[in-house]
Amino acid sequence: MRMTNTPRTATEDDAGPMAGMLARAFEDDPMMRWLFPGGSTRPAALDRYFTILLTRQYLPYGVCERTEHAAALWVPPEAQDKAVPDAETIRELTELLGDRAEPFRCSVEAAAANAPQEPHWYLAVLGADPAVQGRGQGSALLRSGLAEADEAGLPAYLECSKEANLPFYGHHGFEVLEEVRLPANGPALWVMRRAPRRPAAG
Repeated sequence: MRMTNTPRTATEDDAGPMAGMLARAFEDDPMMRWLFPGGSTRPAALDRYFTILLTRQYLPYGVCERTEHAAALWVPPEAQDKAVPDAETIRELTELLGDRAEPFRCSVEAAAANAPQEPHWYLAVLGADPAVQGRGQGSALLRSGLAEADEAGLPAYLECSKEANLPFYGHHGFEVLEEVRLPANGPALWVMRRAPRRPAAG
């Protein structure tokens, strides 16, 4: 795989490749395995799931960046009202999730209950193709978004659904605020915050 770690702004044409990357990145994620328990059907379902989120929410309203083999989906404070799923998005997700739609709704409500009230940059999704994980592409995207938050003097928030990733986010300045156990025997979510940092002098 060609290694290009420089983030660039994603466009609508990137939706397909990004959805595929994120589907591979999250195939073993506890949250995704809970929502999509069918092992053989999970890759295709995850590809469709991320395609819906990208095309209906994050590309129109968020700040989406990608490298050659990784993607990051951010929501800045001014877009957080717009990035809420509309009725058509909910319909598509419900159809995709089937009998897992209700656990999904509960997980969304649980995450929303812990959402910060202060203005912030929200990292909705960060993932790298497993073939390149650990080679800096996710870190490059994370630093790019955090630079925007720092420039605005705002904190960054995320919910981590994989305990093994906590040290990665800790390395970039995030601290765990709370561990949330999802209902219906769901996995844990770790709510994390990073305080704003003064941008380096030019």
